[in-house]
Amino acid sequence: MDVSAEAGRIGALADPTRQALYEYVAAQPEAVGREAAASALDLPPHVARFQLDRLVDAGLLEVEFRRLSGRSGPGAGRPSKLYRRVAETVAVSLPERRYDLVGHLLAAAIERTADGTALPDALDAVAKEEGRMLGETATAVDGDELDRTAAALATQGYEPRRSDDDLVLANCPFDSLAREHTGLVCGMNHAYVDGVVEGLGCDHVCARLDPADGRCCVTVTRGA
Repeated sequence: MDVSAEAGRIGALADPTRQALYEYVAAQPEAVGREAAASALDLPPHVARFQLDRLVDAGLLEVEFRRLSGRSGPGAGRPSKLYRRVAETVAVSLPERRYDLVGHLLAAAIERTADGTALPDALDAVAKEEGRMLGETATAVDGDELDRTAAALATQGYEPRRSDDDLVLANCPFDSLAREHTGLVCGMNHAYVDGVVEGLGCDHVCARLDPADGRCCVTVTRGA
């Protein structure tokens, strides 16, 4: 998740007029035009148009063009510009949380238990595969293996902190679940980070469980 981008999208709702327009459009069963929105909120049409387009620019609304009369052909008039809420979820969590990733991994793990595999083992396996995939597709960065691992994990909200021979992960993206289901979630997390290291081809660092208060239970260590 790009937290800055998501925060910017939600920040667009700080303006009361834009928030009211967003809530109005979101509440409608179909896409609506600026005239209808302006009338509903007692706004000048040009103000409604400007603010609706700002919401489109922010990624909160999307646009379609359609003739409201339902007619087509000559004399039917130009299509109207209509607005509707985007279907995707917009959310910001600070520090960043990745509960969506847990859900994805857990669903995949449950499917694997059909062959008799225990859930913790299945979860660790799919987590390592997912981490390996992230490592293999990570954007190349300059630096040693710890730097490369830090860059990949930063994209997932881990907030890595580098020392000479260690990488401490200051944020746990699965915090509340890890508190309630420590063994299962921390095992999954360890497998995921281990997969990232493997996918990056980093042969001289390793992920290890190193739980401590206020940070992720996994650290990445050089030379182990």
